[in-house]
Amino acid sequence: MSSTVDVYRDWLGVKETNRPLTHYQLLRLKQFEDDAAKVREHYRKMNAHVRKYAAGEFAKESQALLNELARAMLCLTDSTRKTEYDASLGRKDQQAGGKRTLEQILIGRKLIEQAQLEKARQYAQVVGVEIRDALVQQKLATWDVVMPAYAESLGVPYIDLNDLGIDENLVPKVPAVTARQYSCVPVMVADGRAILGSPNFIPPEVEDDLRIRIGLPVRWVLCTPPQINAAMDKYFPKAAATAEMSARGGVAGKAAQAPSADGTPAASAPVYSSEQRANRRKDQIQKTMLAFGMTVIAVMVLTQYVITIESSLISYLLAFLLASMTAGATWFVTGK
Repeated sequence: MSSTVDVYRDWLGVKETNRPLTHYQLLRLKQFEDDAAKVREHYRKMNAHVRKYAAGEFAKESQALLNELARAMLCLTDSTRKTEYDASLGRKDQQAGGKRTLEQILIGRKLIEQAQLEKARQYAQVVGVEIRDALVQQKLATWDVVMPAYAESLGVPYIDLNDLGIDENLVPKVPAVTARQYSCVPVMVADGRAILGSPNFIPPEVEDDLRIRIGLPVRWVLCTPPQINAAMDKYFPKAAATAEMSARGGVAGKAAQAPSADGTPAASAPVYSSEQRANRRKDQIQKTMLAFGMTVIAVMVLTQYVITIESSLISYLLAFLLASMTAGATWFVTGK
């Protein structure tokens, strides 16, 4: 930082002299503040203030402070990381209770009314979408209202791309096809991790692929679909995805599709935590083993009948029947 300005004192009005500042001091929050909405509110105000210096002689200091503010906000709105961070500061009594649901947060903060929630629930059940999508599609709430509450209900960070923007150094490392298919964009590097924004978290195998391509562990944060749409149109246009697919000898098709006109992602992938992803892998392994066992049993039965039945025609018919049953059982167990 420049010796002619103390950005913490002069720009943020932070009176503490001991450095480095904690995330709470930096965002001017009370120690161990647990209200994610208040954390984001303080962050946005300070972000907007620091941006005033971005075009002046202290542009470098401004950008460094903006990144520091973002890292603090991302930590304090991530339930797992916040718990670890608070413990490192000596917190003994962690916040009681569990995460609140999206509905509880929206109703508790009077962002929607109960009648609106009931209407969204009915629509979600009929159409087969999440409550968050139903609220927006029925024009009962906007993404700017729903997505922060949705992120809080999951215990993950939410970011506004208008506050952070896109790290253009990361853009070439993310294939346009992947960005458009999974509605994701690279935001920044923080604490040795590549932060990628998306309305949904992508499958583990895609996350692993991006980790290899970027060369850093990947961490996901939630953004609104309209902001992701705008970022994709600018940095990952459909033409780029089409060119990538042509170079691979494939057809762009679904992978190059943009989200729908109302801002809903084209392919709404469910959000999975690390624990849920591990459970999904375990479940798939169990299903595969079960399918294999069923196949072995079917083959044993087939062999026994072929040995005991003299008619070759009957044997062939029985073999076809058992093979069909095995294939059906495998599909039923694995979904493939």
